[in-house]
Amino acid sequence: MAKTIFITGASRGLGKIWAEAFLQRGDNVVVTSRKLSGTQDLVDKYGSAVLALELDVTNRAASFQAIEKAKAHFGTIDVVINNAGSGVVGAVEELSEQDAKNLMDTNFFGTLWMTQAALPILRAQGHGHILQLSSALGIYTFPTLGIYSASKFAVEGLSEALALEVKDLGIHVTIVQPNGFATSFGSTTINSQPNTAYDAVRAKLYADPNVAGPDAYGDPQATAAAILQLVDSPTPPLRFILGKNALPLAKLAYAERLAEWETWQDVSSKAHGLQALENA
Repeated sequence: MAKTIFITGASRGLGKIWAEAFLQRGDNVVVTSRKLSGTQDLVDKYGSAVLALELDVTNRAASFQAIEKAKAHFGTIDVVINNAGSGVVGAVEELSEQDAKNLMDTNFFGTLWMTQAALPILRAQGHGHILQLSSALGIYTFPTLGIYSASKFAVEGLSEALALEVKDLGIHVTIVQPNGFATSFGSTTINSQPNTAYDAVRAKLYADPNVAGPDAYGDPQATAAAILQLVDSPTPPLRFILGKNALPLAKLAYAERLAEWETWQDVSSKAHGLQALENA
């Protein structure tokens, strides 16, 4: 049975690839982007199966209006994919106020607004699936990518709580955590004004094979089958790593965190107060 899929940021990259994969198999797809020109080819090719909407996800009112238009047009919304995002590269000291705010407005608040807009419809239907685009950099981070990671860590926390809130309402939540893919995303990423104090940090980062190696970036077209399987699953996961590179790094990151917490456990427990001392 055909589904209705709502995808933000569908004018390029993974969002557009996924939109076309859904359309090719006969689903109805709502595609949004800041400029409709980026989705016109999908409309031309797939006709009435596509509803293209101009949307800036940082505009909360517009996000609600887009969801309402999609529901009115297709009668239902089965899957919402919060894919719209942007990138900023820069050491923490280098970040400009405006770049940092713009990034959080798109990556975090845009996801929040779209989620809030979709939930009343999904609740009334008694079913739905929300895919929140995080990143492998929402699990761990690299130097000079702190603000991007901050936005994705925020999406992770929001979405984990959301999953607990809606689990008895027939709504599934999946946090999608892609590692690097060879899309045009990098070409639109903003680079902060560099400070030479961090040149050595940058040099070390770009010598890391996980960042600049021949296998650092996956084939974006290969992700489509995984996303189709994900939305078709009756029991989708809360967290889903997309690509093969992130899991080893995620395991390492969590092992280091656990080891560090355990090393300091005695000090941490004593910080709880007198009762902790008496029970030690």
